[in-house]
Amino acid sequence: MADNRKKSKNPIKTLGRTLGFVIRSYPVHCTVVLVCLVITTVVTANGTLFAKQLIDNYIQPMLDGTLEQDAGFAELGWRILGIALMYAAGVFSTYLSNRLMVTVTQGTLKRVRDTLFEHMEKLPIGYFDRNERGDIMSIYTNDTDTLRQLISQSVPNIISNVSTVITALVSMLILSPTLTLVALVVVACATTIMRVLAGKSAKYFRKRQKNIGDINAYIEETVEGQRVVKVFTHEEKILEKFAEKNEVLYDSTRLANGLANIVMPIMGNLGYLNYVIVAIFGGYLAINGINGFAIANLIPFLQFTRRFNMPISQFSQQLNSIIMALAGAERIFALLDEQEEKDEGYVTLVNAKEDENGDLTECEERTGVWAWKHPHSADGTITYTRLRGDIVFEHVDFGYTDDKTVLHDINLYARPGEKIAFVGATGAGKTTITNLINRFYDIQKGKIRYDGINIQKIKKADLRRSLGVVLQDTHLFSGTVADNIRYGKLDATDEEVRAAAKLAGADYFISHLPKGYDTEISGDGANLSQGQRQLIAIARAAVADPPVLILDEATSSIDTRTEAIVQRGMDSLMEGRTVFVIAHRLSTVKNSSVIMVLEHGRIMERGSHESLLEDKGIYYTLYTGNKAE
Repeated sequence: MADNRKKSKNPIKTLGRTLGFVIRSYPVHCTVVLVCLVITTVVTANGTLFAKQLIDNYIQPMLDGTLEQDAGFAELGWRILGIALMYAAGVFSTYLSNRLMVTVTQGTLKRVRDTLFEHMEKLPIGYFDRNERGDIMSIYTNDTDTLRQLISQSVPNIISNVSTVITALVSMLILSPTLTLVALVVVACATTIMRVLAGKSAKYFRKRQKNIGDINAYIEETVEGQRVVKVFTHEEKILEKFAEKNEVLYDSTRLANGLANIVMPIMGNLGYLNYVIVAIFGGYLAINGINGFAIANLIPFLQFTRRFNMPISQFSQQLNSIIMALAGAERIFALLDEQEEKDEGYVTLVNAKEDENGDLTECEERTGVWAWKHPHSADGTITYTRLRGDIVFEHVDFGYTDDKTVLHDINLYARPGEKIAFVGATGAGKTTITNLINRFYDIQKGKIRYDGINIQKIKKADLRRSLGVVLQDTHLFSGTVADNIRYGKLDATDEEVRAAAKLAGADYFISHLPKGYDTEISGDGANLSQGQRQLIAIARAAVADPPVLILDEATSSIDTRTEAIVQRGMDSLMEGRTVFVIAHRLSTVKNSSVIMVLEHGRIMERGSHESLLEDKGIYYTLYTGNKAE
């Protein structure tokens, strides 16, 4: 699958965006953690500087015999007590920051998942056409989980290390600017090497995250298609393809970790080299007393040198998780950056009352009468049009991409109560037409009118609320049978649910389930037959009681006997409604008001069942199997 997401490939920008997300979620917690980390760093720096004070104020005077024993040791005791209290404050700050980071980390991950899911629900159908479900799931699971260590450990360590570097650098400059310059030269070489290796490693980590998504998608696809795999004995072929994908993942992971793992030993050894160079050069300065540099300065300076090198070494140790987390964050933000489904509609669907003159007024209670509320910006007036289900296509052209048109000059009208059937070969454009009615996609040319209103003026949610859809591929959700039927109308009563099931012909088999309507459905209805799942889907559409029905191969998975039962229920359901039917089984469309024959995105024939047979054209061939005259 082609990866259509944009990748920033800018780790600094991605890190900044991630931190911004964390800070906006928990501003107070982050402020307290920052203060605690700074306190811990300052405490450690003061403890190191105490070594110089100890030598200058106590050890050296004691060796020279100038230290007053009682007063000097009393003052030293108070100093040691002060240092102990300072370290106690540092320990408490570390404890508090760690506790707060647990809340910040888990809370941020929760908000990330909530934001991802909320945004995903606003994306157009086209996004899900372009991206495999397994790859999308990988963003929620693997990519989101990579942020955990980044937020809980890496980010606090980065902050702590930055403050450590700053305090160490300031202390080193105070002790000896000359020796500090020597230390910085070695550090500059080390950071240059780390930056080069990290850049190359990041490329492979991004590839690794993408490969994980691919392999997750393949596993999900294989699990769902196990029956097909076993029927056609394709186990060996499936294993070969999985091995190929796993090998690609192995290579990208090996290259990413290999480069990242090189950094740590290089940085560690350069840190030791820096320590040795500073010790030698500092010893030379102390022995010769250059710039007043003494042994008392060298001891803390060497400690600060180690502290200055330590953050860089620690950063190299966490380089793997940081780069991997940033690669995952890129994919998360790529999904969040996907453009939401546009909805510029302003016509809404409302409950209405109709008086004796036929005038409509809006009301809060449900009356069984629906109306389109159409505000007019020109004069500020509002008109109400009764929802009837009158749909008209006028010279409609459509293509999933601008360079390939799949529907050409489609003209049709469906009056309330009419049943319009679409027949034709696979790929002729039958399902595409119905997808345009509910605005899963927008047309490039022409107009579609619903009760005389251009559907682009109608809010998508209100438009779709007026439509009932039964798809060929039935999808059931976790919950009871009643819950799945009630999905068509969330506030439906138990009586309405049962009535819808009876109408669809599903009540008989539901009543014989272990717990009837309270039977739990699992695994997308794995404990039901395909026909039973289809009946529940039809009942789900029936309970919504919509004025327009779209039946996309609604009875394709039902046996002949069950089809007869369902057809009677469907006839009752379709009465007084506009119905669009897509069917390969032509016996189900014989009683349609109009049958439209599509071929390569064009309406080639239209008419009743009898008239089309008399014409002996494409429909005649499809229905009888005989060659058209």
